[in-house]
Amino acid sequence: MLIRTHKKHLPAAVAAIGALAVLAGCSGTPSSTNSSTPPPGTSSGGNLVIGVTSDVDTLFPWKATQFNTVNVMQVLYGTLTEYDQDLNVVPGIAETWDVSDDRLSLTFHLRSGVKFADGSDCDSADVKSSLDKIRDEATAAVARSQLSSIESVEAPDAATIVLALTSPDAGLLSSLASINTAILSSDDTEEVLNETPNGTGPFQLKERKPSQSLTLARNDNYWGDKAKLDTVEFRIIPDETSIVTAMQSGNVQMSVFDDPLVAQSAATSANATIQEQTQLAYHVLQLNATKGDLTDINVRLAIQCAIDRQQVLDSAALGEGQVTGPVTSPAFRSDPAARPCPERDLDKAAEYLGKAGKADGLTLKVMVSSGEYATSVNEAQSIQAQLAEAKITVELEVLESGAYVDRWLAADFDAAVALNGGRPDPDQAYSRYFTSTGNLNAVAGYSSPELDDLFAKGKSSDNDAERKQIYNQISNILEDNAVWVWLFTSFTYTATTSNVQGYIPMANDSMQYLRTTSIN
Repeated sequence: MLIRTHKKHLPAAVAAIGALAVLAGCSGTPSSTNSSTPPPGTSSGGNLVIGVTSDVDTLFPWKATQFNTVNVMQVLYGTLTEYDQDLNVVPGIAETWDVSDDRLSLTFHLRSGVKFADGSDCDSADVKSSLDKIRDEATAAVARSQLSSIESVEAPDAATIVLALTSPDAGLLSSLASINTAILSSDDTEEVLNETPNGTGPFQLKERKPSQSLTLARNDNYWGDKAKLDTVEFRIIPDETSIVTAMQSGNVQMSVFDDPLVAQSAATSANATIQEQTQLAYHVLQLNATKGDLTDINVRLAIQCAIDRQQVLDSAALGEGQVTGPVTSPAFRSDPAARPCPERDLDKAAEYLGKAGKADGLTLKVMVSSGEYATSVNEAQSIQAQLAEAKITVELEVLESGAYVDRWLAADFDAAVALNGGRPDPDQAYSRYFTSTGNLNAVAGYSSPELDDLFAKGKSSDNDAERKQIYNQISNILEDNAVWVWLFTSFTYTATTSNVQGYIPMANDSMQYLRTTSIN
């Protein structure tokens, strides 16, 4: 059975997801939008096995970038704010918040009774410690630049946090919902947490067998409605078709597939229910403009013009998705045609190569991950074949997902086929990449004073129409300079056996609704 939950036109509230004044003072619980949530303190039990194709590469949430790692962190740790199933910002560890009239001060009122998995209290000292450490460049937290508007963090009492801002920040509440800004105990260190996670989420680590499985148990110290499941096991099965076989035999009850053919197979052979969900994540060919021939804008434009994005989508993902521009945030979505070559143009590609003095062609080294998502190698091979017709020889380097992530974070590549996570707010998605002070700017390989200025304006504005215009300008600059080649957005296919109930897929790929899932 296929249940379509595309949500291509998400609620208008998403447009104001970062507007501090709009959201000031909201309250609620993370499960308040889900009618299947049990009464507080109750659970139905059961052990859920989820088939995944790769192991986590870290257990430290501030440095999590790999998709499966992020998914695990989302149910181990808590954040000040959260998203509901429609990507509206709702309370998390912070129960309410207030915004000053000038939007330069944000006061959070913390919930009472929030505890870490080890039973210790979570209070304002832990929140202050976490936010200060994330903002410290020495921590190397991937969300550091998303908190760059914070000038200081104060904890006047155990239940209150006051953020003083250097300028208004329309995306801050959204940024604080990211698991990369998880609240950690001030007593814990990265070394300790990589062995024994200690979060405020609905689950806690029970057992880890590297390259085999990672098992979580219900966290009875969780401040919200207790999870229904006794345990959730993420079982590593490198091939998606093998996961379907495991579902047929009853050894796996849930998986999230990228390949539509595999999802169809699960629906038929394993009698699974498939929920199809549009992604904010985007498939992209990242070009490192600091390396070799790619420093020349004409080379990058030649690559952009030589690639048929629809062909990549059709060959790698059976056309299940849509061609995209840079910004996939629903309220700010880019026009995919707003670029120098809206359609593939080999003549234009040749012209750009001639301007670069490369009329006879060039060689491009491209790395790609195997195992993290199903379409990666097929995308790379489609790009390789297309660029060959433009006299651009692609040398592919296929890497195991852990090695790929390490190389990616180190910016140790000329070009990379990537699936990057999209965010509800475009500042949250891109300021860390394309501003000169962004902590992933080395990975992006491009920044400019003009982009710095536009990102600052987009962050400080609380006018949705003005912000949309600003992010359109940003998108156009990225496309006109062929910073990367944005390809397409696609779907995820959540497959569950008939005894699994209550799971809600989300457009940002979060698995937070494992806390409302049951199995019988």
